[in-house]
Amino acid sequence: MQRPSTVDFIRQQGFTTEGCQEGLYSALMFQPRVIAGVVISGVVVQSPGLFLALSTVLWWSALVPSHNPFDAFFNRVMADPTRLAAMPAAPLARQFSQAMAGTLALSIALTLFAGASHAAWLLEAVFVAGSMSAVVRRFCLPAWVYHLLWPRTAATPCPTPAGRV
Repeated sequence: MQRPSTVDFIRQQGFTTEGCQEGLYSALMFQPRVIAGVVISGVVVQSPGLFLALSTVLWWSALVPSHNPFDAFFNRVMADPTRLAAMPAAPLARQFSQAMAGTLALSIALTLFAGASHAAWLLEAVFVAGSMSAVVRRFCLPAWVYHLLWPRTAATPCPTPAGRV
């Protein structure tokens, strides 16, 4: 049985939870965990290029969800060998979250390029807090905001494992 916070996170991301296999939560958490690591690295090195690259990848993931590099890596390296369900294209709530994170990463890159270090540190603190909220608390603020703004959006059915129905 899954923890209530795990089920809530799956629903926040725009998926139904009926018929979901255990691996969906892990698949959904792959991207936030990687992003948290990149954000923390970016804070340590104060690299505007790193935040610009992160912004580009996040915006690409939001605008072309069927070609999300995080999901492609997960599907190829983790889902295929273990016959877990492959991650489908992101539902709208997840796309909205990716766009918000991409915008925040771009804002950080621009403040670093401009030499506005105090503003950059403030934005980085917000990004670290948001990333840690998703990873540790299983709460994604942008996805929650999405559901407040568009409460009647239909949920996406859970993916099924390859070769299984």
